[in-house]
Amino acid sequence: MDLATSKPEAAPAARYEKTFLVNLYRQMLSIREFEEQVQDLYNRTLIPGIAHLSCGQEAVAVGVCSALQSDDYITSTHRGHGHCLAKGADMGKMFAELFGKVDGYCRGKGGSMHIANQDVGNLGANAIVGAGMSLATGAALSAKLQKTTRVSVCFFGDGALNQGILLESMNMAALWRLPVIYVCENNQYGEYLPMERVTAGDVAKRGEAFDIPSTKADGMNVLTVYECAQRAISRARTGQGPSFLVLDTYRYYGHGMSDRNRAYRSREEERHWRETRDPIMRFAALLVENGHLTTKNLELIQAEVREETLAAIEFGTNSPFPKPEEVAQHVYAD
Repeated sequence: MDLATSKPEAAPAARYEKTFLVNLYRQMLSIREFEEQVQDLYNRTLIPGIAHLSCGQEAVAVGVCSALQSDDYITSTHRGHGHCLAKGADMGKMFAELFGKVDGYCRGKGGSMHIANQDVGNLGANAIVGAGMSLATGAALSAKLQKTTRVSVCFFGDGALNQGILLESMNMAALWRLPVIYVCENNQYGEYLPMERVTAGDVAKRGEAFDIPSTKADGMNVLTVYECAQRAISRARTGQGPSFLVLDTYRYYGHGMSDRNRAYRSREEERHWRETRDPIMRFAALLVENGHLTTKNLELIQAEVREETLAAIEFGTNSPFPKPEEVAQHVYAD
C-alpha cells in the first residue's frame, strides 16, 4: 500500500487502544474488498438484479456502528453493504443473499437492497429513498416505551434530505425525546445531480429547526465520525433525545451498476477524492505514523481480508437456491 499521497487523520489516536484502531482499519478494508468483489461478480453476471456500491464511504458506516452496542438498531439504504457489515453481518451470508441463495440473510429473496439481520439490530436496507427514517424512529419509540437503553440509527443519503418523512420523523423524535440519530451520508450527489442543485440552504439547520443538536463533519475520517456518533449516541442513551449528523463523504463509483460514464462529474474530481481523502489510506497512514502498525502489518491484514472475502464468495457460491415451493414464504407479515 502506497501511503505517500495520504496524510494522517486530524483526530487524535493516542486516547484509543491499538486493538480498537486496528479493528476500525480492518472493518473499512473488509467493506472495500467486499464491494470491489461485488462489482467484479456483477460484471461477470454472477449477481442478479442490481447493486449500489459505497466504496469511499466506509468511514461513515464503521465510525458510527463502532459506537453502537450489538442490540442497538440501524436502518440502512439501497447503498447499504457497508452498514450491514459494520453492524456485524457475516460476509458469506451476504454473498449468498446477493447470489439469491438460501443461506443468505433473507434466504435469497432480498438481494442487495433488502438485506436485514435482526439478530444484531439491523432492521434492513431499503430500496425506497428515505424509508428507513420512519422505521428507525419507530424502533426508537419502542425502545423508550419498553424502558430499554437501546438507541436507533437511521442512515440515509443527501438525496433523501428533501423527503417529507424526514421532517415528520424529526418532529416526532424531538417532541417525544426519542433515542434516535439521523445520519446523512452526504456523498455530494443524488442519482445524477450535485446536491446543491436540488437541496437549498444549510442542511444541518434542518435539525436545528426542531431543536435537535446537529453536527456537520468530515465523513472521510473514521475517528471524527466515531467521536461524533459517540456523543450523539450517549445523548440518546441517557434520555436526552435525537441528534442529526451530516457527514461529508464521496462515492467512488456511479449511482448504480448501469451508471458507468458518470458524465455529471469529472474524472479529476474523482481522482482528488481518491488520492487525497480516501478514508482507508488516510487511516492506514495514521496507524503507521503513530507506530501502531508497520507497512508489513498492513500488507498482512490486506492478505487476510482478501482470503476471508474469497472464502465468503465460495460459501455463497456453494449455497443452494431456495426451493420453488417456498416462493410465497417470508413474503407477507402475519
